Amino acid sequence: MNLLKSASLILCMIVLAGCSSKSEKPAEAAAPAAAKVDYAWLDEYEPKLRDALVGTRFEVERRDSVLVVTAPVDSSFNPDRPGMLLPITLGPITRVAKLVEKDDKTAVVVLGHADSSGADEINRTISRERAGAVAAIFRLSGLKHDRLRIRGLGSDMPRAANDSKEGRALNRRVEMVLAPQATMLALIAQYEQPAQPATQVAQAEVAK
Repeated sequence: MNLLKSASLILCMIVLAGCSSKSEKPAEAAAPAAAKVDYAWLDEYEPKLRDALVGTRFEVERRDSVLVVTAPVDSSFNPDRPGMLLPITLGPITRVAKLVEKDDKTAVVVLGHADSSGADEINRTISRERAGAVAAIFRLSGLKHDRLRIRGLGSDMPRAANDSKEGRALNRRVEMVLAPQATMLALIAQYEQPAQPATQVAQAEVAK
């Protein structure tokens, strides 16, 4: 009888151990859903942007899941005051801003770009000032912070080589990147400055 009880007890312990190991097994994480391109949104917005900018020197371009309006600096900003928009540009930017403001599902990231002819820090500051000047038009049109962000990228993202006058002119620009608001955080993350390498940080500390 004692032998039977011992056998039963051992069997119960084995069953319980098996149940416990199953319950402690971590569940597999679900793979993140891939972001889908909203072609309906793109098809709706692109012709509206082109109509709003007819007769201007602004460019409209479809890039993957976003629409980009590019304002060339040389024909958009005061050459004597780098962060001041020329009066001729206020109308076109306002039309784009009004178009976006009417649709609460659309967001804008304004990116300032510079050529590489100056110091990095100066280029970044000027590019941010230019982006801020364009963003100010969107704010005046009623766009709130949750749908409007700016970044000054300096010379980090050239569209042409900087070894010619024409190339540098192409690189001096402000881009208004329009996208569905649901994708805004992911969009902004693409333009964050990369973390400074540890070796550079150490060198900077030594320099202090």
